[in-house]
Amino acid sequence: MEEKKLAVGEGYSLVDMHMALLRALQAQKALLRPYGAKLGLAQGQPRIVSYLAAHEHATQREMAEFFGMDPASVSRMVDALVRAGLVTVEENPADRRTKRMALTEAGCAVVAPWDARCAEVDEAMLVGFTAEERARFMDYLERARHNLAVFRGSEASDRA
Repeated sequence: MEEKKLAVGEGYSLVDMHMALLRALQAQKALLRPYGAKLGLAQGQPRIVSYLAAHEHATQREMAEFFGMDPASVSRMVDALVRAGLVTVEENPADRRTKRMALTEAGCAVVAPWDARCAEVDEAMLVGFTAEERARFMDYLERARHNLAVFRGSEASDRA
């Protein structure tokens, strides 16, 4: 039986690009979240720990901008990581209103196993992709993210 090509108003969103990305993301999360939990990390926290491993003394604003997140969401994740003993918050000598984050020894200890699991899941996801296809895929995803950021900005200016 041939699948009907769905149009807008007929369930198009079940077969469009956003659904393909969502389904791939859900499959990836199903492999990564349980591992993060084994490391003592709740949803969303691994990205904060990874960012701090790569950008020592980052601010919450920098992380929010990088991840395209609400700063309040980053703040809640950081607070939970501080309570868990994985992150410390320090005064910023250059700007007293801005706090800087750093990983504790315990925070540093989760980065390598998390990175290894991410690499393993990436490999599983990209089985059969050539090196060139992998590079193109990464470029396509980054271009798509950029285009959506521009679109979001244009929508914001339309509302103003």
